Amino acid sequence: MFKKISTIALLGLLALPAMAAAGSSNAASDLAAQVDRLTKELANLKAQMAAMKEGQGPAADPKAQKEIADLKSQMKALEDNQKAAFADLDEKSEAWDLASRVQLFGDFRARADWYQNDLVATPLINPLAGFAAFQTGDFAFFGNPANFQANDEMENTSMFTNRFRLNMNVKATENVDFKGRLAMYKAWGTDTIPPNVTQFGFPSFDGTTTREPNDSVLRVDRAFVNWNNIAGQPVWFSIGRRPTTDGPAAQMRLGMDERLATPTAYMDWPFDGISVGYAYANLFGMEDAPGRVRVCYGRGFENGLLYDDSSNVDDTDFAGVSWDIYNKGSRFVYLQSFMVFNAFNFPDFDDPNTDAFYEQFFANQGGRTNVGDVLHTSGAYMDKWQGLNYFVAAGWSRSMPDDDTGMFNDLFAGTLNDDDENGYNIWLGVRYDLADLGLKFGLEYNHGSEYWIGMTPGHDDLYSSKLATRGDVYEAYMIWDLPTGEAISKFAKTFMRFGYQHYDYDYTGGSDWNIKPYDIDKAEGATFGMFVPTIEDADQVYVTFEVNF
Repeated sequence: MFKKISTIALLGLLALPAMAAAGSSNAASDLAAQVDRLTKELANLKAQMAAMKEGQGPAADPKAQKEIADLKSQMKALEDNQKAAFADLDEKSEAWDLASRVQLFGDFRARADWYQNDLVATPLINPLAGFAAFQTGDFAFFGNPANFQANDEMENTSMFTNRFRLNMNVKATENVDFKGRLAMYKAWGTDTIPPNVTQFGFPSFDGTTTREPNDSVLRVDRAFVNWNNIAGQPVWFSIGRRPTTDGPAAQMRLGMDERLATPTAYMDWPFDGISVGYAYANLFGMEDAPGRVRVCYGRGFENGLLYDDSSNVDDTDFAGVSWDIYNKGSRFVYLQSFMVFNAFNFPDFDDPNTDAFYEQFFANQGGRTNVGDVLHTSGAYMDKWQGLNYFVAAGWSRSMPDDDTGMFNDLFAGTLNDDDENGYNIWLGVRYDLADLGLKFGLEYNHGSEYWIGMTPGHDDLYSSKLATRGDVYEAYMIWDLPTGEAISKFAKTFMRFGYQHYDYDYTGGSDWNIKPYDIDKAEGATFGMFVPTIEDADQVYVTFEVNF
């Protein structure tokens, strides 16, 4: 019996170095299991020694006493190895805790576009020279074909882009976390912004960073900190580069199952700001009606360090309320309303040549200046019935110009418009999911009125923001969830999107509040189209290959 006990103990001792080496490289669960095995083995050995002592009695047999001494030595070795394993577990658990704070995930999209539009007029090669000729009455300038482009349509039959985004969530303390997203978005074959990508919206500035094809640099798209559960209440504070792009209900056609941003897609504008929020479980006494409300502030333009005189341009700021009225299951009811204070006539563009062009274009209006305020309100309702997803959204904009600058001014009449102007938009969408086949079919329609202002410089429509269109846009798309095997993580998704968009414009502009919306079907629209390439209608086809990981 003594030999059997000694052999078992010896085998346990010989196994310890191998187990220790394995524990240093295995995951936390393996090391914990090793410690548990050592503890059980030590307890078993002690029990056997106690039983052996009872059977032999004190000093009963020199041979037995020697074997007991050997067992004590083996037990001491086991205890030492157990302590070492516990220390190794403590050391590694701290590193594992640190690593578990960081969560990384991201997405990659390759996209191909075909785009063609018809312009209302053949535009001038040098619009500034044409505008100067118009102001001086040199109408012979407009009779010279050499001053105009070759035709009145534009196209790009093969535009390819890559977009890579890396998300991160990091816990700092129990109630404070950091969320960020880095993004690279570029066109194939160029390291600069492709010509005309921003022709019909704002050129590159702070509100378009990471949202239009640029170079291959990885830029900060989102970066903000949340302080949650303040004073033990469902209250939070958040500050940083805000999650304000691809908001409801854009996620439906983008193939995502979850909300991608706080505001609706009518406010598709990357900016820096602050929000304070409160979450509730019951809305106005209604049981089980969860939602949350936020008060938000942000900066759309920083005027920099300037001399203190009357010619200074004030900062442009946003402030408003964002309200998830009801958000449970597939049903989502949302309302937002914000004010743009001291709206600029044009921001500080990234390209100095573009900046100089706008300075010259607005020279007669005082160059870069503040022109007034804009009130913007929108809401969305989303739900699902069986395989049918649907939404309805609407927006209202109201321009409130300063008396000395005006908004929606008539460039050709040379008059300032100091009236408040109201604009409206309606946006409808459905998507039917065939889950067994991995297919989703969607249709969308939106209409913008004459004075509608779309706050969408960060749109994802490549050339023209559909939600800023003063007219109609029709879109049909299909999403195919690719059969690529079992998902490795909860973020994993692999799919393709096939889509077609048709734009039918009624008025010029869209994201602009400076120049009067000219009727496309009237002479004033054709005249304006000579100075600024102005779309009458456009068609776009896109195909994407997208991987979320």
